[in-house]
Amino acid sequence: MLKKRIIPCLDIMDGRTVKGINFVGIRDAGDPIELAKKYVEQGADELVFLDITATIEKRATLIELVKRIAQEINIPFTVGGGINSLENAARLIKAGADKVSVNSSAINNPQLIKDIADKFGSQCMVVAIDTKLIEDEWMVFMHGGRTITPLKTIEWVQEVERLGAGEILLTSMNNDGTKSGFALNITSKVSDSINIPVIASGGAGLKKHFVDLFKNTTISAGLAASIFHYGEIPIPELKQYLLEQNIPIRL
Repeated sequence: MLKKRIIPCLDIMDGRTVKGINFVGIRDAGDPIELAKKYVEQGADELVFLDITATIEKRATLIELVKRIAQEINIPFTVGGGINSLENAARLIKAGADKVSVNSSAINNPQLIKDIADKFGSQCMVVAIDTKLIEDEWMVFMHGGRTITPLKTIEWVQEVERLGAGEILLTSMNNDGTKSGFALNITSKVSDSINIPVIASGGAGLKKHFVDLFKNTTISAGLAASIFHYGEIPIPELKQYLLEQNIPIRL
């Protein structure tokens, strides 16, 4: 059985790691390089770096910071934020990213997914999807959760798989930062509707939430930020707990 992955997420703003609730109320969470090194030492399976204001500010991802983090870590490293061209993606991969994540740019230009997958392989192409329940329908949002789109979440994940995405990073905006648990309903539906791995994001607050996620969905990985950044749940402790609950995990 494939082992489940535990992935810390560095949301970056002005060169610092930050965290909000429901995509707002941002507060500082520390130095991204120090946090990245800590997560490698703690046994994180992968690391995600999201430059959360790059798209809004219409600029490229912070390349120098990506380079510096990549030099310090030896686990798979996904980078997203402001990637709107094949050239942007190429620069980040050259800087040390193992995978690139696109969100708003993929919605504006779905061909970008195919272009990156064709050039670097599907395994490098992650599509991040921010979803929110609106009148009984899970809808896709862009611009860091600021703008609703006409896209329905299930239809969009199936489309991005068809275009060559190798993985989905699914964030429930309703659950983000609330520490009330992952959005199991939509997460399960998304995972069951496609054949590529899905990373669940949004809502982790207790070790039990990861058990609920892995036992009740076919999800590949659980991503979290504040519980790791502020030391509420150390990764080794979480992994040991999951192992005790008979969840296949890499210690």
